[in-house]
Amino acid sequence: MPEPQYKRILLKVSGEALAGDASRGLDFDVIGRVCDVIKKCNEAGVQVGIVVGGGNFWRGVKDGGDRMERTRADHMGMLATAINALAIADVLEQKGVDVRVQTAIEMRSVAEPYIRSKAIRHMEKGRVVIFGCGTGNPFFSTDTAAVLRAAEIDADAILLAKNIDGVYSADPRKDPTAVKYDSISYDDVLAQHLEVMDSTATSLSMDNKIPVILFALKDPENIYRVVMGEKVGTIVKEEK
Repeated sequence: MPEPQYKRILLKVSGEALAGDASRGLDFDVIGRVCDVIKKCNEAGVQVGIVVGGGNFWRGVKDGGDRMERTRADHMGMLATAINALAIADVLEQKGVDVRVQTAIEMRSVAEPYIRSKAIRHMEKGRVVIFGCGTGNPFFSTDTAAVLRAAEIDADAILLAKNIDGVYSADPRKDPTAVKYDSISYDDVLAQHLEVMDSTATSLSMDNKIPVILFALKDPENIYRVVMGEKVGTIVKEEK
């Protein structure tokens, strides 16, 4: 059996991807397929950390608009990520995977508080760790939380599982001439204002030299393919 290319990964799963075609709520068929692949990675010896978004329930300032104070709207978004984290944890446990949920906002009766050393210890013991509640601070996206946790746990790569199959020169849904990149530098992503992650997350991954691989979650097997070194989606990394 080939060796995984990455020994420790941070998988970012968008909330919308967990809703399947409905775009809201939870599609347990989708979650089940994603968890099957996470289990496969875990059994291959890959240490897996997961950051999950909350957009299938609440999108902070986008849903709150000008009718809510931004900080409170973001706190609601963090709670939405905790719902998703518990859902993924439950499905993984049903599949026999040892899992822990850690949240940036303390809710001790539901999950462990986020403690870096404890998270690393869990992963070293073969447990999947799911990080909920983003960074625990308003004004930061869950993409930024993913890069922050990846840097803290010393992950080899960030896997961005989204609803699009890579990074394009423009929005392919609006521009039929948009070109998909196989590889692109952090600088180019920032300079061209490409929608990979927000600029805070992109800058943080650049500063910490963590490669980001963006791919479509529509086929969850893509997670395993990336881990094993196959070329899937787009890799964002330093210029050589």
